[in-house]
Amino acid sequence: MDSPSAPHSRVERVAVVGLGNVGRLIADMLVERGFEVWEVDADGSRVAGERASVMDVSDPAALEELFAGVDAVVSCLPYYLNAVTATAAHSAGVHYLDLTEDVATSRLVQELARSSNTILMPGCGLAPGFICVVGGALVGSLETVDRMELRVGALPRSPNNALGYACNWSPAGIVNEYLNDCEQLRGGELVTVPSLDDLETIVIDGARYEAFTTSGGLGTMCETFAGRVDRLDYKTIRYPGHRQLMRFMLQELGLGRQREAAVRLLADAYPPVRDDLVIVYAAAEGDEGGRYAREEFVRVYRPRTVAGATRTAIAWTTAAGAVGMVELLAEGSLPDAGFVCQEGVSLDAFLATKAGQMLAREPRAEMHDDIPLMPVA
Repeated sequence: MDSPSAPHSRVERVAVVGLGNVGRLIADMLVERGFEVWEVDADGSRVAGERASVMDVSDPAALEELFAGVDAVVSCLPYYLNAVTATAAHSAGVHYLDLTEDVATSRLVQELARSSNTILMPGCGLAPGFICVVGGALVGSLETVDRMELRVGALPRSPNNALGYACNWSPAGIVNEYLNDCEQLRGGELVTVPSLDDLETIVIDGARYEAFTTSGGLGTMCETFAGRVDRLDYKTIRYPGHRQLMRFMLQELGLGRQREAAVRLLADAYPPVRDDLVIVYAAAEGDEGGRYAREEFVRVYRPRTVAGATRTAIAWTTAAGAVGMVELLAEGSLPDAGFVCQEGVSLDAFLATKAGQMLAREPRAEMHDDIPLMPVA
């Protein structure tokens, strides 16, 4: 367990809104680091302590009133509730961070930041989030960048179904990123392509996976690196065969036109598991010192003990992304106001935080030798 430390005076009181698995862990990690945490949720069974608030998290007036008593807000709500939370934080004049992968929500937050005296920082989880910080560092390591590939996957370690999947992440978020179009850079310019497209094979430590386009994983990277990176794309990593079955379900059967039904189906058929994997794979190619080079960052994370309990890989990696940003904010390493993009954060500074150190380890520090292998054909 990390020893408590006194946060910077500019950020001491943090409201964590949405106390699901990830929100609960973020709250616990912030308490360990010496922050005063306000727990906010619509479900009274999820919050505890003298600073607990049970309220309608879709009520902007109630949120704004509560936020007036804190320094920063971390929203761990489903993507469709973050617009209300961000607007309330902006009106209350407090810092705002969230985990959203929803492009429309991020654009709203970016617009709010134009008139903000505090920072607004969406996508502080894993993808977008940590993968974007890594991507920004890879761009900085090369003189020119021809191509950048960013890939992330959250998988059950021992899948027992045809889809090779378990809903350890929000089913609503999964359906959203599988159906919405994706932003990429091609020829240095922004283009939009369909999700569940451009299938490829990735091999990591002898294990074979597939990867395909999904929405939202790049955050604001296309805007940041337009004209600087020739080709930039993000894909989700899954076990082979997943994408074909999802296309059948969402496109051929038409469940993509019935999002709520698709969410219910996934949640009921593929419940979360405790033993999972998170794969982070980032690579950039370009010129470096007169030679063509390829820089890579590859990690495979496993469940681990955090804040006194064993946490799934997707929970603690996502939480570490958000908590690391709060640590940087508290120590004065982020801008004072305006929109802050993930790729603008120093990877070295992030990995130096207590939360960031958890993500810095080499893959073998987080893996077992019996990781499920799918032989390379």
